Amino acid sequence: MKIHFIRHATFAFEMNGIRVLVDPMLGDAGTAPAVPNTPNQRPNPLVDLPFGNDGLSDLIDNTDAVLVTHTHNDHWDGRAQELIPKDTLVLCQPEDEARISSAAGFTNVSAVDPGLAWKSLRFARTGGRHGTGEIGAQMAPVSGFVIQTDGSPSLYVAGDTIWCDEVEEALHTHRPDVIVVNAGAARFLEGDPITMTAEDVARVCRAAPEARVIAVHMEAINHCLLTRAELARKLGEQGLAEGVEIPADGQTLETPA
Repeated sequence: MKIHFIRHATFAFEMNGIRVLVDPMLGDAGTAPAVPNTPNQRPNPLVDLPFGNDGLSDLIDNTDAVLVTHTHNDHWDGRAQELIPKDTLVLCQPEDEARISSAAGFTNVSAVDPGLAWKSLRFARTGGRHGTGEIGAQMAPVSGFVIQTDGSPSLYVAGDTIWCDEVEEALHTHRPDVIVVNAGAARFLEGDPITMTAEDVARVCRAAPEARVIAVHMEAINHCLLTRAELARKLGEQGLAEGVEIPADGQTLETPA
């Protein structure tokens, strides 16, 4: 399995020759407003894509399907909706199926509810909590997804969630080989973080000590306050740094079968 990390929560993975693009946010830097009610008000995204127009065209042309964990703008933006062909298979949570079909005009949308088989890939939807209390309720619904195929490591895309019972259950039930977590400790001026903190990532490592953990969702959106360097430092203090990869924008990771 290959994982090409692009930016924020956007990455493409390849299993058995099938390439799936996850949570495409493809807009240029500064073309979207800042997330309101947050500690800084820089326009988003904070950084450009790690490739030019040719690289973007290659990404789109070589995508067999798109997986959207939820439809917040930093996971499914207007430019992605413009560039991705409307007949591309889009997989999503049930709550977003009609929105992607009707509002965005995609003609081949399938909800993973609770599972779905496509070509040689098997998808299972998992739960999550996009924060706590009232804010978490307002940010919902969100989902994670586990992808499996014969002859390849399994992949758990946790999505926009904090550490919670649903994540622990997904780890226990599916025992994934590779786990992509959305860190960044995103937050508003009030309330607790709505994506994983360093301690949340550490909990994932402890719950799945044999898995390869990949932490993304940092340094690209204005309300994500946890940096790559700070995450690495805090994991190092707990003796967990070697168990977590924190890719740079544009980096490709490969996991042997």
